[in-house]
Amino acid sequence: MVDRRFKHRSDEIPRAGSGYTSAELLADNEDSPYPVTAIPVTAIPTTAFPISGGSTSSVSPGPAFSRRNGRQTYDPLADVRRRAHQALLEQLGPQMYEGGADEEELERRVKDALPILLAQETQLTASDRGLAFRQVLDEIVGHGPIESLLRDADVTEIMVNAWDRIYVERFGRIQPVETAFLDEAHLRRVIDKIVSRVGRRIDEGSPMVDARLPDGSRVNAVVPPVTLDGAALTIRKFAANPYTVEDLIAFGTMNQTLATVLGACIQGRLDVVISGGTGTGKTTLLNVLSQMLPAHERIITIEDAAELRLGQEHVVRLESRPPNIEGRGEVTIRDLVRNALRMRPDRIVVGEVRDGAALDMLQAMNTGHDGSLTTIHANSPRDTLSRLETMVLMAGMDLPVRAIRDQVASAIDVIVHLNRLRDGTRRITQLTEVLGLDGDVVLLQDLFVFDYRSGNDNYGRNQGMIRPTGARPKFLDHLADNGIVVPLDLFGVEAEAVA
Repeated sequence: MVDRRFKHRSDEIPRAGSGYTSAELLADNEDSPYPVTAIPVTAIPTTAFPISGGSTSSVSPGPAFSRRNGRQTYDPLADVRRRAHQALLEQLGPQMYEGGADEEELERRVKDALPILLAQETQLTASDRGLAFRQVLDEIVGHGPIESLLRDADVTEIMVNAWDRIYVERFGRIQPVETAFLDEAHLRRVIDKIVSRVGRRIDEGSPMVDARLPDGSRVNAVVPPVTLDGAALTIRKFAANPYTVEDLIAFGTMNQTLATVLGACIQGRLDVVISGGTGTGKTTLLNVLSQMLPAHERIITIEDAAELRLGQEHVVRLESRPPNIEGRGEVTIRDLVRNALRMRPDRIVVGEVRDGAALDMLQAMNTGHDGSLTTIHANSPRDTLSRLETMVLMAGMDLPVRAIRDQVASAIDVIVHLNRLRDGTRRITQLTEVLGLDGDVVLLQDLFVFDYRSGNDNYGRNQGMIRPTGARPKFLDHLADNGIVVPLDLFGVEAEAVA
């Protein structure tokens, strides 16, 4: 089987596409009781599904049209799905949408009932029945029309702007897809199902929520009154198998030289901050670097929504919690960082610092918890320091700027900065060392910088690469004290310069 994780390598030509075709859906559907045949989808009759007891569905027959990306589109299976929903709802009752329902039992009951319902549509081909079976099953026990997008390894992000407007990111490019939810209520049911699995809620009183899927994919949902055009859903997918250093090298995110240097920094217990804008791959890189942590050390991870997947055994995973409906019970990242200090950690890995937790994180780095890792939103390594200062002030401590900068300079050793380039690729563009404080200024030294001068190829892909600046890192002495020797030629330092 072809490993589809490597479809977006930098040496691949981006191609257009919008998810599975009907044939692909049928081929992937191992649970369908219908044979897979390559028969085109035909027009669907407008007769209603018979329901147990001899009555018929209240769904009125009509033309099979649905709205997709803001326009009316012919969908030959739309009426079938609506009638199947109505029939299953009458048969299974509210269990279909209860957050605490037994999903395995629900899936079994739906699989038993669906073939009987679809068999009533005598004009449907075997191909149509197989496709309708998969779509209805996805909408009830899965995540509706986005389930096929979640299965598509080429899709890295799913953006639902409204129930009938869905976009995806493929190979770093955003494009619309020809799929849609049945209506606004259908989208809200899917959102409620996702957030209820992780013990969270979303409603008018709490219209924004961060959650995760069972595979670790990050979910953000917002509903009215915050949004003006109905609910919106954003899913940042995680690979089925966690990426490794070799994967990031293959993607062009880093090269082997930089991977060797970063591995030495992790093994040598340097405090590393990963910075970058939204969607630049900070969490992915954090996950990869975390896999380099020694297996014998006690690691504590702290996240808003658990996304990190470490292979070490001695790991304790902590996750923040929002307040309940009475406004009580909130557990913040800052609370977890403070608590982690009492858990005898060797390493602390914070998914993202975005508020007053920055002060506690800096204090942890300065009080014997060397080798900690975290991420932060920033436009450059210099901006990273400015943001840290601002977030320390958010902790409510009346500290002078000089004291904050002294804490930052002594706590952080290395800043790894990522950018998403115009061709959609995500690259490490700077590896910067924090040298210390000179007066009121934190001194920085670039060790590796991305070279943009190579331009683009005929397909618009950036041909640049990250190169050493020739500066000798100050942290080499610290690494040597820990028994880690890094060749100077990796940094472009010439032999005569060393002498």
